[in-house]
Order: sequence, then C-alpha cells, then structure tokens
Amino acid sequence: MRAVLTWRDKAEHCINDIAFKPDGTQLILAAGSRLLVYDTSDGTLLQPLKGHKDTVYCVAYAKDGKRFASGSADKSVIIWTSKLEGILKYTHNDAIQCVSYNPITHQLASCSSSDFGLWSPEQKSVSKHKSSSKIICCSWTNDGQYLALGMFNGIISIRNKNGEEKVKIERPGGSLSPIWSICWNPSSRWESFWMNRENEDAEDVIVNRYIQEIPSTLKSAVYSSQGSEAEEEEPEEEDDSPRDDNLEERNDILAVADWGQKVSFYQLSGKQIGKDRALNFDPCCISYFTKGEYILLGGSDKQVSLFTKDGVRLGTVGEQNSWVWTCQAKPDSNYVVVGCQDGTISFYQLIFSTVHGLYKDRYAYRDSMTDVIVQHLITEQKVRIKCKELVKKIAIYRNRLAIQLPEKILIYELYSEDLSDMHYRVKEKIIKKFECNLLVVCANHIILCQEKRLQCLSFSGVKEREWQMESLIRYIKVIGGPPGREGLLVGLKNGQILKIFVDNLFAIVLLKQATAVRCLDMSASRKKLAVVDENDTCLVYDIDTKELLFQEPNANSVAWNTQCEDMLCFSGGGYLNIKASTFPVHRQKLQGFVVGYNGSKIFCLHVFSISAVEVPQSAPMYQYLDRKLFKEAYQIACLGVTDTDWRELAMEALEGLDFETAKKAFIRVQDLRYLELISSIEERKKRGETNNDLFLADVFSYQGKFHEAAKLYKRSGHENLALEMYTDLCMFEYAKDFLGSGDPKETKMLITKQADWARNIKEPKAAVEMYISAGEHVKAIEICGDHGWVDMLIDIARKLDKAEREPLLLCATYLKKLDSPGYAAETYLKMGDLKSLVQLHVETQRWDERSTRLGDREKRSRCWSSSQTMPWRRAGLMMLPIITGCCPCSASI
Repeated sequence: MRAVLTWRDKAEHCINDIAFKPDGTQLILAAGSRLLVYDTSDGTLLQPLKGHKDTVYCVAYAKDGKRFASGSADKSVIIWTSKLEGILKYTHNDAIQCVSYNPITHQLASCSSSDFGLWSPEQKSVSKHKSSSKIICCSWTNDGQYLALGMFNGIISIRNKNGEEKVKIERPGGSLSPIWSICWNPSSRWESFWMNRENEDAEDVIVNRYIQEIPSTLKSAVYSSQGSEAEEEEPEEEDDSPRDDNLEERNDILAVADWGQKVSFYQLSGKQIGKDRALNFDPCCISYFTKGEYILLGGSDKQVSLFTKDGVRLGTVGEQNSWVWTCQAKPDSNYVVVGCQDGTISFYQLIFSTVHGLYKDRYAYRDSMTDVIVQHLITEQKVRIKCKELVKKIAIYRNRLAIQLPEKILIYELYSEDLSDMHYRVKEKIIKKFECNLLVVCANHIILCQEKRLQCLSFSGVKEREWQMESLIRYIKVIGGPPGREGLLVGLKNGQILKIFVDNLFAIVLLKQATAVRCLDMSASRKKLAVVDENDTCLVYDIDTKELLFQEPNANSVAWNTQCEDMLCFSGGGYLNIKASTFPVHRQKLQGFVVGYNGSKIFCLHVFSISAVEVPQSAPMYQYLDRKLFKEAYQIACLGVTDTDWRELAMEALEGLDFETAKKAFIRVQDLRYLELISSIEERKKRGETNNDLFLADVFSYQGKFHEAAKLYKRSGHENLALEMYTDLCMFEYAKDFLGSGDPKETKMLITKQADWARNIKEPKAAVEMYISAGEHVKAIEICGDHGWVDMLIDIARKLDKAEREPLLLCATYLKKLDSPGYAAETYLKMGDLKSLVQLHVETQRWDERSTRLGDREKRSRCWSSSQTMPWRRAGLMMLPIITGCCPCSASI
C-alpha cells in the first residue's frame, strides 16, 4: 500500500472535524468558527459557511445527503441543507462535542459536556438526556437501533433510540483513559472472523467455528473490560473449513480508541473481542472505510495509519507536521482526507498493490492485507492462511510457499506430494527483517531481489550466494531444475536477459536487446524465449541462435503453454492473443493480464482476482492441419477441442497417410470401423507392402470417395479392386463406365455380379436376362424353373446349342416338373437323349407320339447308313447336321 497526495490546502484554524457528502463530491470541514466546503476532485474551496459564534467542534452529514449538522462551542447545533443553507438551530447547556446522524431514520444525536439530545424532523422539540460525564464522541449502529457514547471517564454507554441505556462498558483505565473516538463498523455483512478473536493464542484456530447470535432486544448489562496488550502471535496455518460469505450480520462491531493509547473492539452486547492493542500515541480520531475492511487512525504521532478491521497496522497514509485531529475515507473509494491541528487539509489516494504468486495451477494472493489465500485454479479449491500481520511478499513453487511479513519470512510446505493436496504447514521461519522488491522461493532456498542485487538464502536464513547485476532487475522467475540447483530467468532494465542457477555464482547471458524487459517466459523445452519490452512489443527468440523468430505489438504480458512447445499467448489492449508457431494470431476480447497458460486454460489477472479462461484450441489446430503438420495438430488437439475437431483431425491425418496420428485421433472418438482399416493397413505394411496409392485408395473407399478410390486403384495397377468395389456396392453403371471396352471376361463377371444383386433384391426377371447375357444359363434356368416360367424355359432351350447338355438337361427337367412333357421331349430330342425321351413317354403314357418319334429316328438311321457308301455324299451329310441341326430326311425339332 502506498499513499499518493492528490491535493493539499491550509486553513487558518485547527481542523476539528470532517464530513463527506454521501456521494463524495463535497467535503465539509469544521475550522475555527466556520464551516469550509471543498470540492473533493481538485481541492477547490467552494464556500465558507458562517453561522456559529465560536469554535465549531463537529460536523456530520445525513445518509440521504439532504442535510448536514454542525455543533459548536457556542452550545448550538445548526441544521444545513445540501444547498449550504441553514434551516434550523437549537441549543444545549454546554459546548457541543459531537454530532451523528442515524443512518436509517436520520435522527440527529448531539452531545455536549453534560447531556445529549435526540432530534428528528418530525419532532418539534429536542429530547435531551443527562450524562454523568463529558461525552467526547458518539456513533450509531448500522441499523440505527443503538447509539454508542464515548465519555471522558473511560465509560462507553450504549443507548437505544429513546436514549435509554442498555449496555455500559467500563474501560480499565477509567478517567485516565478518556474515550476519545469510537466508530461502528459500517459493513452490512461481516466475516465470522470476529467470533474467534478470543482464541488468538490457540495454535490452530478454525475460522467460522460458530456464530454467536445477539438478541434483537438487548437487556441492560454492565461489562468491566480487563483486556491487556496483545502479544506476538503466530499465523494460523490454514483454514479450509466451509465459509458462508452470505451470512447476515448478527453483531455490530464497535472500534474504540482511548487516551490510554489503546484500540479495542466490542460486540453490541458489550463483550470485548480479543485484547487491547497498544498504539504508543494518543489517538484523536478513528474511522472505517465504507465497507468496513480498513480503519484509519490518527493522533499525537502526527500521522494517519491504516489498520485492518481487527486492528493490525498496515502502514502510514501520510505524515504531518502537527497532531491529526480528524481523518475520513471518501465514500466508496480509496481516497482519504486528513485534518491537522495546524489547519492543514491533505487529500490522499491509497493504492493497494497486488501481492501474489503463481506456479502452474496454484495461485497464492494476499487477502485483507493480512491473509494469504492459495487457490487451485483447476479444482477451485481454496485455503486461507491467517498471518495476522501485513503480508508484504508471496512466492510459490511446487510444494513450497514463502510469505514475507514485516519482521520475518515464513516458509510453508504441503503435507503430501499429492497434486491436489491443499494443506500447508510451516516448515521454516526466518526471524529477520528483509528489504526486497521481489521474493522467489525454490525447493531449498529463497531468493531476495533488491534493485540490482540478488541474494540466495537457505531456509535457515544463511546467505549462500549473491549476484550483482549491471542494471535494475525488472523480472525474475523460477524455471525449474533439480532441488537445490534450480534455474532462474532474470530480465533487466537495460534489456539483458540472464539465466542463473542457484548453486552457481556465474550468470549466463541468454541475449541482450535494446529495450527494457517488462515480462519474460521460456518455452517448455527451454529452446524459445518470449519477452515483453517497455514498448509493449512481444518478441520471441531462439535461445540457441539468438535469432528473432517473430514479434507482435500491443502486449503487456506473455506466457508459453506449459504443455505445448509452439504455443504462447499474450494480452494487451483489451484482447487475448493466441499464437501457434508462426501462424497468424487468433484474438478474442479479454480484460486483464495473462499470467499463465496450461493446456486449454489461460490464467488472467484482472484487478485483484485471477480467473481461468477455457480457450478452445480449434483455430490453431486447423492452422497446423492446413500445412499437413498432423503431429503438431494432434498436440494442439490434446489441449482441448471438440469431437468434431477430433474427427476432422483423424480424417486429415488418414488421408495424409499419417496412420499413427489418425489412430490416436480415432481412438479419441471411438470409431472402430476406421481403427480396423488402420490396423489392416499396418499389417500389410509389416508384410512388405509399400504402395501408398493402394493404401490411400482403401482410405477413400472407406470414406465413400469411390471415384477417387477407383482412380487410385487403377493407377496402382489394381483395376480388379476398383471393379470389385463397384460391384460390391452394386454401382454397376459406374463399373461399366470404368471398364469401357475392356476385357470381355471382366465384362462377363460384372454382368454376373449385377445379376446376383438383382436376384438378391428380388428382381428375378432382370436377373434372368442378365444371367443369359453373361452366359450363365444354368442360373437363369434355375430362377425360371423355381418361378414356373415355362415360356422363358422354352425360349432358353430353343436358343441353347445342343452341345450345351447341362443347361438343356436342366431345362427339360424343369419342363417335366412343370407339366410340359411335350416341350421336355422336344428338349431331349435336341440333345439326342433318346433314353430320357423314352422314359418321359413311359412316365406320361403318350405312346403314339413315342412311336412316331421312334419311326423318325429309324428313318434317320437308314439315311445315315446309306450315306456311308458315298464319300462326297458322306462329307456333305456330315456337314449338314452342323449347318441345319437335323438330318435331311428328318423333321425339324
């Protein structure tokens, strides 16, 4: 935390009190006998207000911003409008010490040396109540039900809205410790941390152990506080118990500052929370930030200090030249105004730096200035370590966690080597104050960076090594290595980048560039270096050759992917940029800084919180696929892509004949069909096949690219496989086109297969025609016979040559079965099978026809015998049956 002075002014008189208008635009100061109205944006004095005749001690604004009130030593209270007009005035018997508006009802409490009054716009008169002691300060609870009064005799009186005392708290110092300032925590919700402050001395306090409820109506009670000065406490090691951040507040917490130089905290019931905390100065003012997370405290030490809500000092807001009488935080902001005894008004902006550390998927960060939360970015588990002191630096590496506190450094370790373990315990304590800009922890050492110097210390605090750089150190990071021999990556303001090993005195210069280093990261293989310089340029170098590989503009931070060598991301200008190899950058909107890149998750820091952004890796994967870099594309896909992307990668790799990558990708999508294809191709390659065209043809056929497959089959000299593919798929027209006027045997085979297909799909007539065309008469006859198609059987028998005895015999057999003996007899005669013919007539008892046929046969026999005696005639008669198919004297079949 650091405070930056925004503006400063000086009044003529002591600044006794300050009040902000609720919207933060105006500031009302009580100085001398006047009220001064300032513009908070630039410190312009807008208007002095006159109305009081004596010193104005106090001022307060109503929560609705419509009016404010001032109290003076002239015993009067004046009500003013937001237009700076006085509208009402009433008096007490003594000087007015403090005023406070009820945050709910806008009832005004005004306190004097001897009494206090309650006034609201609805009342015609002021309800006044006597006090046993001078009232110095007052404050309403958040719900407006109770008013706390701080008195000069060291007593705190808690009253209800009617002015009746419900709780009385007697401080141990009595009148020697006047209650100079009190304030209720304005937070409407509070962490249950307060409920356990009594157990601070315990070694293991579990936060959120119980919640103590306060009755809605308080009974009258008197508490005697015996708190003592707090002793040094050890940090609570961890808290991973369930937390209910939405738990509604059951208690208001009252902060009390007295001139016994102590600050204390009380519940609404009057019970003290924890112990008194020593201040070593007289406090004059105490106030909370709007959300109650911090406390401002000023007084005789001439400065304003910032404390946590439980009283742990965090630092100085601003040192002054005189006592600080009043200080307030601007509503809903980190601005603070300070008023001093010498009339000085100072307006500061508080800047809270981010204190954090990241190692892979573990992120440690400071919370509430005194706690450290370690978050597992993947599982979203969190563990809180309560240090009870200002956390100055945090470093995390593997199973180590280092926390720097104002007077010591604590080193924690995980309980186990389990990657998901989130339980830390203290390993070592280095009880010594260190001044450093950066803190790094390794397995056995801590590294302190102070401007140009690096120091390596053991966990016992012994300095083992020291390195002096040429220029200011701007960036440092542990890049891994064996325990005790880790490497450090260091970037300097002069552009030099070095690698240092913790066990070696000599630094290695990796490269030197002309511009200062802002951010660094090294790739997983330690071969490439990414640098963001002061010109917001991301530059990537080859470490071995020192060559600048590429550069990209508009970068404020950079990180390599821990799982992929060629992928990095950088942020800047409201965009997240992802770059794979030398491909163009893929951009998407993102607010914040990139701090890590692991797989498909990019870790981004925005303001004070870190988030894991899931980034699909489809775009870079397709960039690699376009260049046929299948193995690299597979590595990208492993980081996180969709099933569709996996299938696309598998197909591309398969067509590129990268069977190993294709196999892995198909396993991802569980495609057994393609896995069987790849397995068969691998087996064939083992047997010595090397024809890639043939392998690719098989791939295309599996993918349904049949024409491309056919071309490759033909190019590889395997036309038969193309023909087989077409016929198996019943793509006969394509098969015929593929064959053209090729081998008749292949044409016959094609027609036969087409006929088989027609037969299988119940198209028997078409099958018969194709079988006949292919010369497969037996199959055609079988179909005709099975379907009883006599006409087609007769037609086939008459067209067949008598030498084709097997189909003719099959025809005759079917004709006989189909009760067509005449046509069967005709077929037997064509074959010259007289025995079968006789048998047919015997079975059918058609004797006349049988005699005629036999007589004709005898005539033919005589003719044949006579011809044997004439050689010329015998030659003609021998040729005649061949030409006519019958004997000259016989009847035609």
